Amino acid sequence: MISSGRPYRRKNITVVSLLLLVLSIALGPTPSTAAGNDWWDPTARPAPDSRINVTGEPFTGTDAEGKVRGFVDAHDHILSNEAFGGRLICGKAFSEQGVADALKDCPEHYPDGSLAIFDFITNGGDGKHDPNGWPTFKDWPRHDSLTHQQNYYAWIERAWRGGQRVLVNDLVTNGVICSVYFFKDRSCDEMTSIRLQAKLTYDMQAYVDTMYGGPGKGWFRVVTDSAQARKVIEQGKLAVVMGVETSEPFGCKQVLDIAQCSKADIDKGLDELHALGVRSMFLCHKFDNALCGVRFDSGSLGTAINVGQFLSTGTYWKTETCKGPQHDNPIGNAAAPAAEKKLPAGEEVPSYSADARCNVRGLTDLGEYAVRGMMKRGMMLEIDHMSVKATGRVLDIFEAESYPGVLSSHSWMDMDWTERVYALGGFIAQYMHGSEGFVAEAKRTEALRDKYGVGYGYGTDMNGVGGWPGPRGADAPNKVIYPFTSVDGGSVIDRQTTGERTWDLNTDGAAHYGLVPDWIEDIRRVGGQDTVDDLFRGAESYLGTWGASEKHKAGVNLAAGAATSASSSEWSLFTSHQPNRAVDGDRRTRWASDWSDDQWYQVDLGSARTVGRVTLDWEQAYAKSYRIELSSDGQNWRTAWSTTAGDGGLDTARFAGTPARYVRVHGLERGTGWGYSLHEVGVHSG
Repeated sequence: MISSGRPYRRKNITVVSLLLLVLSIALGPTPSTAAGNDWWDPTARPAPDSRINVTGEPFTGTDAEGKVRGFVDAHDHILSNEAFGGRLICGKAFSEQGVADALKDCPEHYPDGSLAIFDFITNGGDGKHDPNGWPTFKDWPRHDSLTHQQNYYAWIERAWRGGQRVLVNDLVTNGVICSVYFFKDRSCDEMTSIRLQAKLTYDMQAYVDTMYGGPGKGWFRVVTDSAQARKVIEQGKLAVVMGVETSEPFGCKQVLDIAQCSKADIDKGLDELHALGVRSMFLCHKFDNALCGVRFDSGSLGTAINVGQFLSTGTYWKTETCKGPQHDNPIGNAAAPAAEKKLPAGEEVPSYSADARCNVRGLTDLGEYAVRGMMKRGMMLEIDHMSVKATGRVLDIFEAESYPGVLSSHSWMDMDWTERVYALGGFIAQYMHGSEGFVAEAKRTEALRDKYGVGYGYGTDMNGVGGWPGPRGADAPNKVIYPFTSVDGGSVIDRQTTGERTWDLNTDGAAHYGLVPDWIEDIRRVGGQDTVDDLFRGAESYLGTWGASEKHKAGVNLAAGAATSASSSEWSLFTSHQPNRAVDGDRRTRWASDWSDDQWYQVDLGSARTVGRVTLDWEQAYAKSYRIELSSDGQNWRTAWSTTAGDGGLDTARFAGTPARYVRVHGLERGTGWGYSLHEVGVHSG
């Protein structure tokens, strides 16, 4: 949502002239009454309405190995027209009054777009355009029009008919953008908007069901667990999963570095979202909040969002030199005059050093509480938009708990995290770049997908104010040739017509959701079948991540409350740093040693237990070089695991399960000038 600085994006400056040259087709749509008793054809489609322009039966069932098939859009915003005060995205995904009501512009865009303020803020020029949607669609939707509905239900239907089987509908809004935008017709409260979008997702399901004869009969199926999703896909229908992408979930903003929410607010919020049917979410988005720091935006958009950060939190983004190979996006110092005018008199957006690309903010204690709360509820966490510091901590937590529920849905994490995500059992989708860029990035990570036996996804981010693939041109090499056959071979797909307008991917680009099958065909023609095959395995991989998250059970910590000892303990007048403080389940306490290299910390499990995993949550005083040692008698020790490259944070040591009563962390070289200090020590069987 609202993304910039993505690799491989192309913007063709001739798109307007190309769009105006496309011939309109005057053949109006007719209600689909029926091609016999074909289950995929509705008996009562509204008239008039959009055409689908796909023939043939959608595939059902599973493959020879019992796996589902189909594409995954892991990041879409069907109902963002209800967000940001209700007037930023114009048009609706469906309407009881029909297509003419659904696909119409915002009132202030008439008669010529002169007041389409967000259009010219995001796309340059003067924002002027023909506001009429149905039936002419002269100027919208188009690939670079960021404020017009792209998710009309019939266009989503076309994507389903073209082979898509999972759609993640991210309920989205941003209270600050809402508050500063000139036009709105409702409250800017984020949770109010999220609740409305969740309700409308179910209303859209009912709307489609009505066309097919009643509840449960339509192709658009909202699902709340992986088994239900699998059943829907086996029936050949579209499994719709609800996620959340918002900047202040549960009201967890921070003002002048003071959190505006509590653990009770987080529990209440997670319970409410889960009850609404939400199964994945972002903890931060665009602005730092009380849960985590964000991955920056770049250029003038980054400056504008940094202004929003100040208006929301009272602080600007703060950067530091990155401590590892991962880094956040460069902020840059480009001007954003329209946004900067919103600052109080005398305020200026700070400049940033080019070599300081990491957000100083990571995952807060409240953020960690929210992460663990999502794990308890079997929810999947989106790490896109998190700072690398926050993402690193999340991955550490998931690795310590062997939790697979991690998603990167639209190319907004550092790509160096890819293998860690796959190793956990997580799922990755790439932003809907142009076919050349999409194929290049897919090829870069293909070996990792082969290694872990996983499929791939895309994140269209439609209605997400991001921009989509432009036209490659009518004479481009390997262009899409209409009609073409779907990936499964069972359907024929022709150019898509709505009203008097027919779209062609070659000359229009990815103007709306109905052109997703055409874009996939473009990927096949540009990059070959392998990338498309990986995408076709996406549904099974996504469900694998979701199902494993649901089934995950927290391992028993054998060290909890156990007897402990240490070579030394730092003395303090104000608090205790004795060994028992690292097994008390409270991350606010810790054990600390004297300030010398050769120190040890020991846990007595009380009897011999199988030990195969030890987790160490270091305070700032960490060990650069240390060993995990095991013993049955407390006298004779054997090394089970060691490292000379410790960097603090949360470490997980895994090794072959070994019977032992005593577990010792033996520090050999300090990473700082202090001693060693551990918030929590965990010992697990495996």
